[in-house]
Amino acid sequence: MNAFVTGGSRGIGRAIVLKYIKEGWGCAFTYVGNEDAANETIKLAREINPKAEVRAYKLDVKSSSQIEDVVEKAINDFGDIRAVVNNAAVVRNNAAALMSNEEWDEVIAADLSGPFYVIRTFLMHFISNRDGRIINISSLAQDGCSGQANYSAAKAGLIGLTKTLSKEYGPKGITSNIVTVGYVETDMTKDHLAKPLHEFWMQYCPLKRVGTGEDIANTVYFLSSDEASFINGEVIRVSGGLTYAP
Repeated sequence: MNAFVTGGSRGIGRAIVLKYIKEGWGCAFTYVGNEDAANETIKLAREINPKAEVRAYKLDVKSSSQIEDVVEKAINDFGDIRAVVNNAAVVRNNAAALMSNEEWDEVIAADLSGPFYVIRTFLMHFISNRDGRIINISSLAQDGCSGQANYSAAKAGLIGLTKTLSKEYGPKGITSNIVTVGYVETDMTKDHLAKPLHEFWMQYCPLKRVGTGEDIANTVYFLSSDEASFINGEVIRVSGGLTYAP
């Protein structure tokens, strides 16, 4: 089995890549610019399994043409891809009244259009196999989050996209699901989420801890497996019991 993970060089994406490797899968993953981080992910994968089939591909998910080229390379390199995980995302936080066209457009392009382009490019491959797993990574912001009108709209859009795919392609043996992520400490959250949000999380999360990349990776892997073959069109929250963002 092989998987394709966007944004796999750091954070949650890296944890997902390493989970697949640990479970004996091959994994293709993408990165947007940090080649050193991508090489570090490959190094860690080799430490888990020196013979692991793992490759990194540079990709800007805002570009449908780049996606088509990279997906073709990945399928040629691996021979077959069973699971696609749309994890790559950007945030450009601002109050709605102050949000620029560029801040809106960039987030929608990367966080909603990008996953659609990736899925569209893989669909014929999945249809020919009559098998496939589409897993989109969302956020509690999908229900609205102050200062993130662009990000919230993109993540909410992923729900509609995923549920539509589950109806259109379920009959072809292809499942589509969302993993909704709570607060997980990554480079992105450290750079873009204020300290008060961390304090809010620790106060109100029933489990009284932040999430880890491994928490998310475990759920993603399960949805990729045969054990999850009857789970389709679902939004699964991995948030420690806290179901909303401030």
